[in-house]
Amino acid sequence: MWFKNFTVDELNSRPKNHLGGLLDIRFTEIGEDFITGTMPVDERTHQPAGILHGGASVVLAETLGSIASYMCINPDKYAAVGLEVNANHLRPVKNGLVKGICKPLHIGAKTHVWEIKIYDERGKMNCISRLTVAIINKPQ
Repeated sequence: MWFKNFTVDELNSRPKNHLGGLLDIRFTEIGEDFITGTMPVDERTHQPAGILHGGASVVLAETLGSIASYMCINPDKYAAVGLEVNANHLRPVKNGLVKGICKPLHIGAKTHVWEIKIYDERGKMNCISRLTVAIINKPQ
């Protein structure tokens, strides 16, 4: 499924001056048809009520799905850009790490659709998201 063999270290060595880096999103596993990553639940990702901000969950979901699409394409010819994202926030998380598991629902020539399930440290799902990614010609 992947365009080439990627390593977790490669994915984690991306520049840190983007939103995923600022929220300390880290990739943890690459499988045959999935990737996983974690994000801390702390003052950076809290909403004023002291629980995980839904927008932070969406950032984790879109980061995982966008990178998964990137891993499926020839990056010399194409770019992967988010087209649509949705999320259902199922339960609050106050602290610790959340883990996202990203799996494909559709891998086409022009669009990819990913399902991202996010779990707290107890293994309870706190968010489920779907991301649609457009595959475009790489800007020159």
